[in-house]
Amino acid sequence: MSNPTTIERRSDREFVVTRLFNGPPRIVFEAWTKPELMQLWWAPKSLGVPLWSCEMDVRVGGGYRMAFGRDAENTMAFFGRYLEVEPPSRLVWTNDESEDAAVTTVTFEDRDGQTLLTVHELYPSKAALEAQAGGEQGLPEQFEQLDALLVTLAA
Repeated sequence: MSNPTTIERRSDREFVVTRLFNGPPRIVFEAWTKPELMQLWWAPKSLGVPLWSCEMDVRVGGGYRMAFGRDAENTMAFFGRYLEVEPPSRLVWTNDESEDAAVTTVTFEDRDGQTLLTVHELYPSKAALEAQAGGEQGLPEQFEQLDALLVTLAA
């Protein structure tokens, strides 16, 4: 049985997602920072749109760009830059695809060989959070896919 994913609003401008993963923070952190691993789990399979490309320069000031789509002409891109990179415990990045996008903080806490992952999104306004409402609903499926990948990485 998989671990549950908890999604909660903490204020008018933020929500938090938590989940326990069956792997140490070092491996979970790698899955979030290596493009070849991110491409294996980030796009929810039920969405039917694969992660077409994934570029990551994981260092403070470095950038990322992920494009979803079936081919190079029909993609939707998400991009930003890293504000904090503290392997294997913390990542903070901007989401620069719009003025109303969030700053995302992800922490990886060791819990006796497992990882408590916390994703915190802080939006510039209540309206910005409301505009993205439902965007976090794909995370449980994504995290199930990450769990499956972690089994192969730990082997």
